[in-house]
Amino acid sequence: MPSFGTLDREAGNLSRQLAEALREAVRKGDLRPADALPSTRALAASLRVARGTVVEAYEQLIAEGFLESKAGAGTRVALALAEPPAREPRVASSQAAQAGLPERAETFARIGREFKPLPPVPFAISVPTGLTAPGDIWRRLGNRLRARGPASPTGYANPLGALALREAIADYVRKSRSVRCEADQVIVTSGTQQGLFLASQVLLGPRDQAWVENPAYRGVTAILESLPYRDAMVRVPVDAEGLDVEAGIRMAPKARVAFVTPSHQYPLGMPLSMARRAALLAWARSAHGWVVEDDYDSELRYEGSPFPALQGLAPDRVVYLGTFSKILFPSLRLGYVVVPPSLVDAFCGARVLMDRHPPTADQHVLAAFMTEGHLERHVRKVRNVYAEQRLSLIETLEALLPRELAWIEPGDQGMHLVLWLAARLDDHEIVRLAANEGIAVRAASPMFAAGTARPGLILGFGGFLSAQMKAAAERLAAVIATAAT
Repeated sequence: MPSFGTLDREAGNLSRQLAEALREAVRKGDLRPADALPSTRALAASLRVARGTVVEAYEQLIAEGFLESKAGAGTRVALALAEPPAREPRVASSQAAQAGLPERAETFARIGREFKPLPPVPFAISVPTGLTAPGDIWRRLGNRLRARGPASPTGYANPLGALALREAIADYVRKSRSVRCEADQVIVTSGTQQGLFLASQVLLGPRDQAWVENPAYRGVTAILESLPYRDAMVRVPVDAEGLDVEAGIRMAPKARVAFVTPSHQYPLGMPLSMARRAALLAWARSAHGWVVEDDYDSELRYEGSPFPALQGLAPDRVVYLGTFSKILFPSLRLGYVVVPPSLVDAFCGARVLMDRHPPTADQHVLAAFMTEGHLERHVRKVRNVYAEQRLSLIETLEALLPRELAWIEPGDQGMHLVLWLAARLDDHEIVRLAANEGIAVRAASPMFAAGTARPGLILGFGGFLSAQMKAAAERLAAVIATAAT
């Protein structure tokens, strides 16, 4: 324990010196509450003192309340010394500037604070329950493949991802989403977010512009905000038919990329109409532009069959993104990008510079999960469970909240609901008040362009039992009613 320094043997009373050294280590934070201390025998040997010297120092500090000792658990720094967690300082946004960091560092710092994960309580999004998590099958496949076979530790792998998984993904999206591709067009990613970032790096140059829906997934707008050049992002309005392509052409006819969620607009939920799909692809061909299709939860449509992917209509102009976070579990961190053949090498090169290649073991587990038919059965199970949870939450919220305060955006797909709030309410304040009541929600207003925001809340329902959500909905309704008074 180097923070102890050296004991002065000529000064005598080594036990007192050791006790003071331990006190100072706690004060400086070198030792923290609940940290385990060495055994008296090990510390005595390290310091080359008698064991009784260490025993005496420990006993003194235990009496003072600095340390605590329990049978079978050893000696630790007293947990009671922990200070209560402090609120995040309001000046955090200016800390990067005060430190003299570049402007982009300030932008990344702001994004980092904004994207802190919500606690796993209602209504956090994408938290699988025991009813839907594929635990037993996943563990069995993992044990089999990691112990022997392709998922055992090895050297560097293909930046595109494991061939077995790419083949399984290509087969899956051809059957379920009408995507036209081969395995060599599939790039395995660490989820949709990495796919969006790769697309922005490959497809956008210093003076290029990108259409982005208004409102849109905060993950894509944050990427474009972080680019080192201004005016890259053009926020194109959406209506009941999805992205307004004519408005996009008026605003930025020479845009290089359009980022869209055509199967289930995020966060509002409407699909892109067939007329708008045709118009978007016609623009892409005439402008030599690209369409980045984020198909983030296409499996979870509760009324009718999932909409076919836009990619199937123009595989030469569409970059297709999918993820297993919603349907399996977010911590898996596996998604995929299907790119036109002309872009494979470019995406591969960008991937190499980012993180070389995705972790290998879970790719082989997922490939087996898919090829042995478990994914299709899992999707059917999840869809049934989430449909019931979604309906239960809608009925509960409609019974608790008067329409003049809050109402639900219609939709029939996904793992979240949008709860609009009366114009006089501040969704950021309600998020803060809800957190104090043990409720995790996100504000909808940051998903809009400046000057167009509407107050609302994003409520996930995929990871919680109906009883949990009902109790949380009652607390949330009370928070909204209080905020409205």
